[in-house]
Amino acid sequence: MTKNGILCEVNENRVYLDPKNTDKSGINFVSHAHSDHLPTKNGGTILASIETNEIANLRGFKMEKHVEALENFSLIDSGHILGAKGLLFDDIFYTGDICTRDRGFLQGAKIPKCKTLITECTFGLPEFVFPKIDEIQKQVNELISELYGKGIPVILMGYQLGKAQTITQLFGHWGPLYFHDSVKDMNSLHQKLGVPLNDGIGHSEAEKNGLLDKKPWVMVAPLMSSKNKFLQDMKSKYGAVTIGFSGWAQSTRFSFGRRADYSITMSDHCDYNELVDMVVQSGAEQVYTIHGFVDEFAQELRKIGINAQPLIENSLDDFTS
Repeated sequence: MTKNGILCEVNENRVYLDPKNTDKSGINFVSHAHSDHLPTKNGGTILASIETNEIANLRGFKMEKHVEALENFSLIDSGHILGAKGLLFDDIFYTGDICTRDRGFLQGAKIPKCKTLITECTFGLPEFVFPKIDEIQKQVNELISELYGKGIPVILMGYQLGKAQTITQLFGHWGPLYFHDSVKDMNSLHQKLGVPLNDGIGHSEAEKNGLLDKKPWVMVAPLMSSKNKFLQDMKSKYGAVTIGFSGWAQSTRFSFGRRADYSITMSDHCDYNELVDMVVQSGAEQVYTIHGFVDEFAQELRKIGINAQPLIENSLDDFTS
């Protein structure tokens, strides 16, 4: 682990995994287009999916030397968001952010066999066990129905990229359907890339035309604080109620997972049990944990006989194979 992210030296290739800055002398793999995984500068060749390239461009980062395939490198669907991939090379599998659960248009990741596994463990504590997607749908549909019966508009909140599109597909049958402008832009790109999502009107246009005065309605918006001016306006003007979606809602210890009037446990990552199953399925002889509860999850894996350790900066100058 270096200051620029994970560096693997394999067969005279320098492979950077989700680097902060691309390196001119190596191969730079970008797993997906969430901002914490996008590099801030161009430099060398960037290996990423077509979808990740398109979404990154929408988010303000243009990959100048983008390739979608390289010999001896396999991009593996990671099931996290549209275009998210893991990377399999030289018996090493890097998961990026990963989810093995089917959710709407997203299919759960299928785990390849490998000798070395580098895995995220965002929810790598036993307390994080998530409900099934059909249970979530039933719970939220009943809640929306109850609020609609009282004439109350509903704002469904999830990350602008990823969860907002899943929410749109799962609950877009409610209408009238509106979107925060930023979600509408992201949804439009998903539609262009072949994802079937119901159309709706952006919040600026809807408000300008007085459509929000005709209640109830459903709006999909990014996850935001109750102090956000947009939410305060929606509540004060229209009496809207918020439903937030986050994996962190599973635990009472993390208040940022419960920033809405109603908080629903739903994540684009594996839960604890899914992480353990994923590691076992890989058959890896060596596991390195990154991003999340790295020490705790590595310790849990060692309890069941798996050789695991956290990959932290300066723990290895680079990772060679």
